[in-house]
Amino acid sequence: MGSTTSSFSTYETARILVPGYYFAVLTLILVNLTALTVQWPIVVPDVFMIFVFVVLGYIAGLTLYAKESTKRRKAFQENQPSSYLKTKARAIPDLPVMEEDEAKQLYFYILNNHIPSIFHEKIFFFGTIYHIMIQIRRTSLWFSLLGTILAMALPLAGYPDSAGLLSFSAAVWLIYLFNVTFNKADRKMQENYKDQIYWLEMNNDLVETILRKRSQNLSSQRP
Repeated sequence: MGSTTSSFSTYETARILVPGYYFAVLTLILVNLTALTVQWPIVVPDVFMIFVFVVLGYIAGLTLYAKESTKRRKAFQENQPSSYLKTKARAIPDLPVMEEDEAKQLYFYILNNHIPSIFHEKIFFFGTIYHIMIQIRRTSLWFSLLGTILAMALPLAGYPDSAGLLSFSAAVWLIYLFNVTFNKADRKMQENYKDQIYWLEMNNDLVETILRKRSQNLSSQRP
């Protein structure tokens, strides 16, 4: 259990830091290129710049992590193992109807107490990769749009040398387009779900026993 907890903490930390510092890097590059374009060089101590980078990356990472917008995507919502448990309970005539929150709670109980720890590593890893890649995709879109707008607007304001902003925008657009074109994050998330559902199917007796035990517990709690 200790190793699993340690792995979970590592993956959750990566989910905060990688998107956060990607955001921070793009922000500092865009600010510096904009300053060069308008001929207003940023003169600050290196120590202060490092401090800004560290704080910005951490705050951005926590903000993106707290929003949990990646969990609202179709690739995350569809075909979850908890949906399999919900459908399984419905197929057994004498079991009560299971709500979505109950199904998720039961799934995590099975994951933590019955699914082998070797599965946990794969589940945590691909779940983390999914969240990081989607956040990188979205952050790239925001910055590519912002960079393109600045590269087009500043020449109209009398600052013609926007080649740096154009190059920046093109590079970030490429990152975004590669991410969307190959879309490996969504595919891996669905494969991750399928592996877990397959384990549940192969351990059908265990799953049914747990579902019936849940039903008995609910019955015993009724007045």
